[in-house]
Amino acid sequence: MSFWRVLLAILFPPLAVIDKGCGSVLITFLLTLCGWVPGVIAALIILNKQN
Repeated sequence: MSFWRVLLAILFPPLAVIDKGCGSVLITFLLTLCGWVPGVIAALIILNKQN
């Protein structure tokens, strides 16, 4: 996880996970609509997951 990816996850979570697949972007977007904090947490978890 790079510094820029973490910064992007904090500022706009769905954009940070755009290369992880459509499902990840959709989940992160919906959680961001529910509240900023759940979206950030989801983005950080998705980015931290090992492939």
